[in-house]
Amino acid sequence: MKIISIANQKGGCGKTTTAINLATALSLNGKKVLLIDMDAQAHASLGLDVDSQDSLYNLISNITPRKLKIENIIKRVEDSFDIIPSNILVGTLEQELADEIGRELKLSEILAPVKDSYDYILIDCSPSLGILTINAIRASDEVIIPAETSRFSMQGVEHLMEIVTLVRSRLDHEVTCRVLVTMFDSRLRHSFAMLDIFKEKFSELLFDTIVHINVKLKESAVMGRPVAFFDKYSRGTKDYHTLSKEIIFLHKK
Repeated sequence: MKIISIANQKGGCGKTTTAINLATALSLNGKKVLLIDMDAQAHASLGLDVDSQDSLYNLISNITPRKLKIENIIKRVEDSFDIIPSNILVGTLEQELADEIGRELKLSEILAPVKDSYDYILIDCSPSLGILTINAIRASDEVIIPAETSRFSMQGVEHLMEIVTLVRSRLDHEVTCRVLVTMFDSRLRHSFAMLDIFKEKFSELLFDTIVHINVKLKESAVMGRPVAFFDKYSRGTKDYHTLSKEIIFLHKK
């Protein structure tokens, strides 16, 4: 069983798109998958057409009048694919946890009862480096950092990797990082030039798989469906299928 955070404090890098479609691709490859929407904007929940008054907030908060167990929150998306949804209240957890002892371990604690029920748990982190993201990294075996091929995105990757290093040392937790190139436009020479820089800078941390710009990825999110069920022959479906195969292979080593 692997827990993987998908994180980048920079918006517009394909973080939630990756969370939704990687989770789907892994499930279609015979894996049991749980996706945790940890973003108060609830884009992963919306992108899967999951609407719930209950969310991660009801698991972590100590002041909610509606405290629930994790089994009561999980929603079924597809046969082997579940989600813990988010809503606007999740954003209040940053302040609530600020002075709480052991605040970095909250997510690890609530996942304990269901960890053995899944092959993969994916966490769609919030686009920030606050307490919730630290919780996600602390609970994870691995962090996937989606990044478009731009200089600003590269700086975002480096910053997040510094946070992961901090978690390793301060919280005594071993976690690996991998970088996923997303929103790649193969029509532009600049894209290939930046890709070469990414390969040089991140070398063995870079996935072989590249996720290309594909309009079907955007259209499927609007329709509340993973791209594999919206258009199974699209480039987006192919890219995330390839990524899921690469991840499964890496974890067999």
